[in-house]
Amino acid sequence: MKTEVKDVSETRKEIRIEIEPSRVRDVYDRISARYAKLATVPGFRRGHTPVSVVRTRFKDDIRGEVLRELVPQAVMDAIKEHNLEAIGEPDVHLDDEQSLEKLGEQPLGLHVHVEVLPEVKLGEYKGLEASRMTRPVTDADVDRVIEGLREASASLQPVEDRGAQPGDIVTVNFHGKFLNEPEGTEDIDVEDVDVELGGEAVQQEFNENLLGMKVDDEKVFTVNYPEDFTSKGLAGKQVEYTAKVTAVRIKEMPELDDEWAKSLGDDYESLSSLREKIREDLQTRATFESDQRLRGTVMQRLVDAHQFEVPESLVVHQANNRLESVVRDMMGRGIDPRGEGFNWEGVRDQLKSQAEFDLRGSFLLESIANAENIEVSDEEIESEINVIAEASHQTPEQVRAALTKQGGATSIADRLRNRKALELLVENARVTDAEWREEATEDEETNETEAATATEETANIDEEREKGGEAQAQGS
Repeated sequence: MKTEVKDVSETRKEIRIEIEPSRVRDVYDRISARYAKLATVPGFRRGHTPVSVVRTRFKDDIRGEVLRELVPQAVMDAIKEHNLEAIGEPDVHLDDEQSLEKLGEQPLGLHVHVEVLPEVKLGEYKGLEASRMTRPVTDADVDRVIEGLREASASLQPVEDRGAQPGDIVTVNFHGKFLNEPEGTEDIDVEDVDVELGGEAVQQEFNENLLGMKVDDEKVFTVNYPEDFTSKGLAGKQVEYTAKVTAVRIKEMPELDDEWAKSLGDDYESLSSLREKIREDLQTRATFESDQRLRGTVMQRLVDAHQFEVPESLVVHQANNRLESVVRDMMGRGIDPRGEGFNWEGVRDQLKSQAEFDLRGSFLLESIANAENIEVSDEEIESEINVIAEASHQTPEQVRAALTKQGGATSIADRLRNRKALELLVENARVTDAEWREEATEDEETNETEAATATEETANIDEEREKGGEAQAQGS
């Protein structure tokens, strides 16, 4: 068998394969003989049908079996011969369909397109420059947390001697009818909806029309939702509501004193101790956030310094997984992803860009882990499984069972190796402290997400590599 490899790109190879006539003929003769022995053909006794008749009568079946026997093995042998780390299924085509008319009389030519893992050439990965910014914790931050705790501790007292006022919680049953919409549009029927009059998220029409209403009062009014309303099903729509009030209550906030602080738990002896604990928690969170952003910045520097092609099939696979996650999240929040106004092509492009970054980062971390001889112990794998079990409210046995379908302990080990590699980068980075800039948070949060996601990708890459090694090519 003759083979030749041509580079289409860094991650795509074209293999030219020529299977010699003698090999094709051996397989063709053997399969034809088996058909002649087993086939029942009118005019001939079973097992005595001439091979020439069988080849004519069962031409397509015999050709199919010949190709199924020859082609996959030839492709796998060629991949092995040229030491290609193939991923996914090879794309196989015959050079000349007419060659099937004379099987065994001339070479059988194939051309195969296959994706391969990129060759990662590590440059400088220690001493990457990065800045650390830590969000300062202010008295105002502490006050906001305390106010939230007071809100959570507030009690709702019924109001009976007056109509609803700003700040009251009004409980309402709504029946909504869409105006200027096609017939058959489903009405809105919801009960026991709590509306805080004057609340930031409340449409002005609700504030105006519910003001002054008492229990059992009923009113009809129309709400015009803006085009950019958060709920796509209501955005730009006009709805006529029939509202019936079932309760009006006033929020009574607790006094900001030591007694209230003590009511929150045994850890708090006074209001000052509560404030101190809140400040400590906020500082711990700020430090964690700073560490995460630093990892993201280091990861960004690493990827920027190492540009190489990523296999398109892996990018598409990863982006599709992310897109499915987005759709599931939307459906879980009651949003119809089929609604108008969703730029899914734009979302897909964004997700592909993110997936490409994640995969490139994962390849780099894996290469660094190999270069630094980073290993993961059985104890570390067991500890990680326990962490996952606790976070997902499952038993370690349940987690192991789920992981078995995803590569088992290997996927955990790969993830831990990448995590260790990233920590090595951070430890060896040239880090300078920088003043906190609020406007930088969006970019930093993006980097943090990219770094965290990149460390999770190795299991997916290994899965695709295994598929490529076991690929069964089908001639066409």
